[in-house]
Amino acid sequence: MTAKFFADTNVAIYAVDADEPKRQQALAVMHLSPVISTQVVNEFLNVLLVKRQLDRPSAYELARALMQGCDVIAVTAEITEQAMALGERYQLGHWDSVIVAAALIADCDTLYSEDMQDGQVFDGRLTVKNPFAGP
Repeated sequence: MTAKFFADTNVAIYAVDADEPKRQQALAVMHLSPVISTQVVNEFLNVLLVKRQLDRPSAYELARALMQGCDVIAVTAEITEQAMALGERYQLGHWDSVIVAAALIADCDTLYSEDMQDGQVFDGRLTVKNPFAGP
């Protein structure tokens, strides 16, 4: 079985960032065609539209490119249920729990994220890797 990777929203955002070192690291992850969820797509759009104040056509074009380059899974009731259990078990914020649940349900073994503890393992099978941390 081939390893599957999940990319958190921050990785997708850095892939279109002006910070060259982080952009290159994020692009390296995004070129692996990771799994993402509809939550990641919507958070990506929100950052582009609200924080970066990008115009809608440009933001939508970037979101479409993101979706085309990734395996996108929908956030379902099953993911939400698992997220609630994970939030309690690991004391995660809700939105981080939804990311972890989606990665687990998609059978990913690596979760690329800057927001969670590098090296943390969820359910004995999903390891967080911060692509922006040192070697």
